Amino acid sequence: MKEKTKLSGKNVLITAGAQGIGEAITKHFIDSGANVAIHYFSSADTANQLASYAAAKKVNSVAISGDLTKEADAKKLIEETVRALGGIDILINNAGSLVERKMLAEIQTDFWDKVMDINLTSMMLVTRAAVPYLVRNSNSSIVNLASLAGRKGGHPGSLAYATSKGAILTFTRALSTEIGTQGVRVNAVAPGLILGTSFHDTHTTKESAAATIEGIPIERAGNADDVARAVLFLASEYDGFITGATLDINGGVYNM
Repeated sequence: MKEKTKLSGKNVLITAGAQGIGEAITKHFIDSGANVAIHYFSSADTANQLASYAAAKKVNSVAISGDLTKEADAKKLIEETVRALGGIDILINNAGSLVERKMLAEIQTDFWDKVMDINLTSMMLVTRAAVPYLVRNSNSSIVNLASLAGRKGGHPGSLAYATSKGAILTFTRALSTEIGTQGVRVNAVAPGLILGTSFHDTHTTKESAAATIEGIPIERAGNADDVARAVLFLASEYDGFITGATLDINGGVYNM
């Protein structure tokens, strides 16, 4: 008989849930017995593989594509999630990208807007569409993916990205006070160097990663499962008094 967990039967939507950290988060929710809506933009094959994995674990799932910088796609994502799963208990706002490294003098307005749209505006659009469904439950939860860059400013060339991720920390605190009385907790995680993902494979050189690891007190980089476990903790019912908080996942680099 399958062991039940506090997440068994919960309906979870994970944006960008078929790539990197998002893929690990999706798998962890499936393994915990949750039903999952897997949003993807360009990772259709992985999304469908995750749906098959969910079926093998006997939990419900649906894979939904969309460009979340578009309001219509964000609304459609929520509508299709509710239609497929019957509701939403947990929202994981994972979608985001550095896009590319640009110093201030190189940043054009359209690039700035693109980074903000991908990392911040999309989060607002999805959350705004999801909250009317989240508040229908007695214990709903939102977890936003921020970044150590939002705490420390990031490496050179990540000004736009770091600014957007810093704003997510504020978004999390503000939203937690706004909808806390409606039974929804809102928290964030701020990962540091997480290797084995396309993000750092694309934007972090081996030399930069090695130099960063030298400054990590526990002497290793993080991995996607490190982040997924933290996300599940914040999303679960174990911690019903935690809201408006950010959990730092960086091996001790940032410990304030």
